[in-house]
Amino acid sequence: MTNDIWAKVLAALKGALGANNFSNWIEPLEFSHLSGGVATFQVPTNFIGNYVSQNFGDQIIYHLNKLGEDVQRLQFTVPTQDRPTAEKKLRTVANTPVVNDLSGAPLDRRFTFDTFVVGKPNELAHAAARRVAEGGPVSFNPLFLYGGVGLGKTHLMHAIAHELKQRSPKLNVLYLSAEQFMYRFITALRERKMMDFKQLFRSVDVLMVDDVQFIGGKDSTQEEFFHTFNALVDGQKQIIISADRAPGEIKDLEERIKSRLQCGLVVDLHPTDYELRLGILQSKVDVYAAQYPDLVIAPGVLEFLAHRISTNVRVLEGALTRLFAFASLVGREITLELTQDCLSDVLKASDRKVTVEEIQRKVSEHYNIRLSDMIGPKRVRNYARPRQMAMYLAKHMTSRSLPEIGRRFGGRDHTTVMHGVRRIEELKATDSQIADDLELLRRSLQE
Repeated sequence: MTNDIWAKVLAALKGALGANNFSNWIEPLEFSHLSGGVATFQVPTNFIGNYVSQNFGDQIIYHLNKLGEDVQRLQFTVPTQDRPTAEKKLRTVANTPVVNDLSGAPLDRRFTFDTFVVGKPNELAHAAARRVAEGGPVSFNPLFLYGGVGLGKTHLMHAIAHELKQRSPKLNVLYLSAEQFMYRFITALRERKMMDFKQLFRSVDVLMVDDVQFIGGKDSTQEEFFHTFNALVDGQKQIIISADRAPGEIKDLEERIKSRLQCGLVVDLHPTDYELRLGILQSKVDVYAAQYPDLVIAPGVLEFLAHRISTNVRVLEGALTRLFAFASLVGREITLELTQDCLSDVLKASDRKVTVEEIQRKVSEHYNIRLSDMIGPKRVRNYARPRQMAMYLAKHMTSRSLPEIGRRFGGRDHTTVMHGVRRIEELKATDSQIADDLELLRRSLQE
C-alpha cells in the first residue's frame, strides 16, 4: 500500500468522522506496512491503538478495501526505540494534549453572544451564561446547561469562554468535552502521571465540560471528576457543565455527582418556538447577504422553513446553508418551489409522524406503569394522571380526532378526552413537575 492510498483514506475518514474524532484518533496513526492482509500502523500509545481498533477499525478496513487493498485486519505498534518521538507526536495531536498541557478543545469563533439569537425558550440560559461570562465572584456553581441536540448548549459554552478570555486574557479557562476529560485521565493513568493530571485540573480558574453525560458508567473517570469538582468549588473556581438531559436523568451517573451538579443553577434550553426559529433564519440570511449579494429570497420561504423544521436548530441552519449554495450554483431565485425541491429529504425527515400508540408506550414507561393499566378502566390517580398526559400529547402531537383518541384509550368517549386535555392544560400552568414531564416526553417523542 502506498502513502497516496493512505492519504485518500485519511481524507475519507476526516469527512466521515468529523474534525474532533479525526484529529484525536486518526491523525496520530503512521502507516508502516501491509503484509498478509494485515495493515500495520505505528501509534504514540497502546491506548490510542486499542481505541482506534475498537471504534474505527472497521471503517479503516472498509476504505482500504474500497481502494483496492486486501486488508483483513489492523495491527498497531508503539515505537520502543524512539520514545521521545512518540511523546512528541502525542503532543501535536489537536484537542488531546499530553497530561500537563492546559490547552483545551478549540473554540468556534462563530459561537459568540452576538450571534446567539435569544427567545423565550432560551432566555434564562442566555442570561445565566452572560452573568457567568462577566467574571467576578462566583454566584452559582456549577452552571449546568441541558437540552436536546441543536438547541444552543455548545454555542453558549463557547460564548462564555470567548467572553471570559476577552475580559481577562490571563484567566485560565479550560474548555473540553467529557470524552477528552476521560482521555486525559486514562492517559495519565497509563503514563503514571496522575499527579500532573490532578495539578493541571486544579489549577484552572474556569473549568468547562461539554456533554458530561458521556462519563456515565465510567466509574474511575467519575471518581476523579468528583474530586476535581470538589477541589474547584472549594477553591471558589467557576465550573460550567452541559449535557443532553438534567443531572438526575443521566444514566449510570453516581448519585453523589448528580447531587453536586444539582447544587448550582440548572437551566433547561427548551425546544425552539416558531418566533425564535424565524429569528435565527433571519440572522443567517443577513450573514449570507454579503456572501451571495445577487440572490433573491421570495416572501414566505423563511416562514415555511421555520414552521416545517422545528426540532433542531443545526438542521434548520444547515438547510438554509444548502438552499443558498444550491440557488447560487443554479442561478435561481429562492422560491418556495425551489426550497421544497432542494430540501425534500430534510423536510421529509422533519415530518416524522408520532402515533398514539407510541405516545402511550412512552408515557407508561415514563411513569413506570403497565400500558394495560393506563389504557384500562381503573380511575385511581396513579393511572388517571398519566392517562390524561397521554391524551394531551395525542391531541397536540397527532392528527387524530378526539373520538379516535378516545377509542385508543379503551373505547372512552371524546368528552373524556376533552376533560383530560383541559385538566393537563390547567395543571401545567401551576404544577412545574407536570410542565417538566410534558416537555421531557415531547422531546423524547420528537427524537
